[in-house]
Amino acid sequence: MRFEVFRDAWGVPHLRAGDALSLAYGQGYVTAVDRAWQIEVERHRVLGTSAAFLGAEAAGWDRFARRARLADTARRCHAALDEDTRTWLDAYTEGIGAGLQAATAPEFARAGIEPGAWEPWTALGIWLSTHVLFAGFPAKLWRDEVVRRLGREAVELFATDGPGTCGSNGWLVDGTRSASGAPLIAGDPHRFIEDPGVYQQIRLACPEFDVAGLAVPGVPGIGHFGHAGGVAWAITNAMADYQDLYRERLRRTPDGGVEAFGPDGWERAHAHEEAGVEVVETGRGVVVIGGPGESGAEGEGISLRQPARVHEDLGFAALPALLRARTVADVDRAFDRWAEPVNVVLAADTAGGLLHRVAGTVPDRDPENRLRVVPAWEERYAWRGRTEPLPRAAVDTGVAVMANERSLAAPLGVEFAPPHRARRITELLAGRPVWDADGMRSVHTDTLLPSAGPLLTLVEALDGEAIGVGALDGEALDGEALDREALGGEALGGETLDGLSPEAAALRGELLGWDRRMDADSALAAAYARVRAAVVRRVAAHGTLAPLTGLMPAYPDVFRPWLALVPRVAYGLENLLSLDTIPYEDRLAAVREAVEEVAAEPSGVTWGELHRLAPWQALPDPDAAWPGLDGDHDCVLSTSGVPGLTEFSARGPAARYVWDLADRANSRWIVPLGASGVPGDAHHRDQLPLWLRGELAPLVTDFALLTEEQHP
Repeated sequence: MRFEVFRDAWGVPHLRAGDALSLAYGQGYVTAVDRAWQIEVERHRVLGTSAAFLGAEAAGWDRFARRARLADTARRCHAALDEDTRTWLDAYTEGIGAGLQAATAPEFARAGIEPGAWEPWTALGIWLSTHVLFAGFPAKLWRDEVVRRLGREAVELFATDGPGTCGSNGWLVDGTRSASGAPLIAGDPHRFIEDPGVYQQIRLACPEFDVAGLAVPGVPGIGHFGHAGGVAWAITNAMADYQDLYRERLRRTPDGGVEAFGPDGWERAHAHEEAGVEVVETGRGVVVIGGPGESGAEGEGISLRQPARVHEDLGFAALPALLRARTVADVDRAFDRWAEPVNVVLAADTAGGLLHRVAGTVPDRDPENRLRVVPAWEERYAWRGRTEPLPRAAVDTGVAVMANERSLAAPLGVEFAPPHRARRITELLAGRPVWDADGMRSVHTDTLLPSAGPLLTLVEALDGEAIGVGALDGEALDGEALDREALGGEALGGETLDGLSPEAAALRGELLGWDRRMDADSALAAAYARVRAAVVRRVAAHGTLAPLTGLMPAYPDVFRPWLALVPRVAYGLENLLSLDTIPYEDRLAAVREAVEEVAAEPSGVTWGELHRLAPWQALPDPDAAWPGLDGDHDCVLSTSGVPGLTEFSARGPAARYVWDLADRANSRWIVPLGASGVPGDAHHRDQLPLWLRGELAPLVTDFALLTEEQHP
């Protein structure tokens, strides 16, 4: 198939072909050349074979991938595609195969493997494996433990976007608020930062369409963020709950099979062994935890039910439809075919059309399903079809904002991001009557931390009067005994503390005068973060939360990030310091001890020295020196560590974009590293300096300004 490849100054591929199928082939080819190692790692992750060359740390994921039947679900979804979508996908897959033959990624030699053959369904598998944990169904394991150990009312303490959740910012200003008179859409998806990056800047042009945007390497089209000239779109995670966990009773049969106890009694379950992993699937779903007992003994498991497997649909028919969209109405119809992940969508066109809606497949079922693990044998918890229609809203104020908060998708989920980012973006947009593409940088890079309020309120309350310490009782923290002295506490167990030391009093005054901006060069931001981390450790050690310690060993490795107490406390700290679950005196004592601890260890360290970029690499580079970052979890510039454990940031803006509907050539985009995934390539990390400064690269639209690249 014939196609042309052009590159801009940043190595971003711009493809041109005579028809859509040749263009899909070209996208596959270029993706394989630029990201061969990355997409091959993802292919192995779908198959559950990555530990063979990545090592034992990958074994937990591989076991989950096999038990969850990711590859089989991808096969089924591929078989169910309409003919046009399947043909388009097959052309992309063929291009991947050709590109892998031309790829020069050095990691293959380092890992001792060669690129493998792609199946027609591999791209669907990559989409599925990339997003299967995106909705955070393991959070139900956590909530189930919280309900059983502390009661239902305690769920609200941790009902926030936790350490395993990915979200985004996105906003739209209509023509009445833009300098050009046409809408602007801007934002930044927050995901785990990976090397190579999770998004691929690309442009796809043929007689039918000309779309620039951010693709997922290994998946055709431009699903999440795209600009087609006359119309543009963007998404954020809706934080909807669309996957369920069922508690299963399982037993072996005399012939070696497996039965599960469902609403109608014992029923035959599917069971087979795959590379030493027993794979069981009941009438509810695939068993991802536990399994049948031995020698006829009844066992317990937890099964996962997800729309992609139930409906054999990953929404891939939406992808070519989005490429062909000319208007907001076209985008709206394309997203009617979207499946997962469930997203909030913003779109605008040059004719004045605006769109703000939720898109995806959300099952209609009992509200209890969203909260926790439910019994498989009760008919009450069966799915009843799909939730329709999904929420949508009019853009009638000139501005629309989406930031994973509890708003448009509130009826569909349980855990949402705090409202800080959405409120701050709204406030920033209101502060200027007219916006242009360049001005959006000030929103992208805002570092104000509103969530610091409850902690600083307690810091202010440290007025030097005697304080009763209360019940920081040294219970085990995730299975490890606490050392009181290491936590900085000199007088625990109900004794009384006198006024602050001079050093602590000075630190208190500095924190109260802090501007609450998490700037990389700020020593006060670092001091606040150090106090916060010390408070997190103390709150996690409080006797009230002791029943939630030590949960991780009971669950498979892949789910443990959702079950560790310290990260849960870190992300829920605002609630824990504001509500009365932990007595006020104990909260105040924890803050007091934290301030004393930090004050006793003077440090001129800046926030950027603590808060460094820590991208995920399949083959880690131990010599890599990553830079410090502005921002924090609840800033608009959302860069997330895990206070109490590490300030290194593994999650942040995986891209930034500004789509200008007046002139696509005035649009901007950036990724954290670069267009190429090949170490040593000039474009491997050339965008990193701009990304760190909050700058964006121009979106070049004139092919005459691009450099043509020869290919076989």
